[in-house]
Amino acid sequence: MLNRCFRYSFSKAGLRSSTMDLGDGTVMHIWVPKVHIKSKPTLILIHGIGANAMWQWNDFVSPLMSRFNVYVPDLLFFGDSYTSRPERSEQFQAQCVMRVMEAHGVTVMNVVGISYGGFVGYSLAAQFKERVEKLVLCCAGVCLEDKDMEEGMLQVKSVDEAVSILLPQTPQKMRELMKISFYKPRKGVPTCFLNDFIRSGGNRGFGLHNVSLHDENRESEGTIAKPIGF
Repeated sequence: MLNRCFRYSFSKAGLRSSTMDLGDGTVMHIWVPKVHIKSKPTLILIHGIGANAMWQWNDFVSPLMSRFNVYVPDLLFFGDSYTSRPERSEQFQAQCVMRVMEAHGVTVMNVVGISYGGFVGYSLAAQFKERVEKLVLCCAGVCLEDKDMEEGMLQVKSVDEAVSILLPQTPQKMRELMKISFYKPRKGVPTCFLNDFIRSGGNRGFGLHNVSLHDENRESEGTIAKPIGF
């Protein structure tokens, strides 16, 4: 039900749904402008874990469309994007985002990434320095170390315990995640809405154990100049 509302909202804002087969068992879904205006800069909005493009960015696309050509991809295993390949790293996610942007004729862009999307956005900027003009990272601990995880708000004993919280599969676990995530958690959310979010939020085949906060591959990418973080 909410997905239908979000699709209408995205369409009304001037976006259209596009699905691209990248030809290697990978299919990327992305919301793109109905008309790309060359005089406007391009902005990519990259969602985090537990959401798809619509759920994460619905409140932002309409005001941003007046100033940017806005592109909003579903990352692999979220929304309508998926792959049969074994890769699960943010480096591979970033490469797929760049490939779908190139398929739409976009070679230079600005990027906003939130949460896990910030890791993907950072990788995008590190791998394709000449194509990413500006990068904004929101709530993305790309510089976290193991000690930060041990001292942080979400203290867990194992990866499986973290997965059960961060990728909830039941309304009860969803409420637990909301309690951790929000300063003032919303109370009385109907169970049917929580089930809808769990079904629609992605998580298909996506193993959190394949996402490392201290990734050697990320270190090998190098750094980016003057990152902007919130």
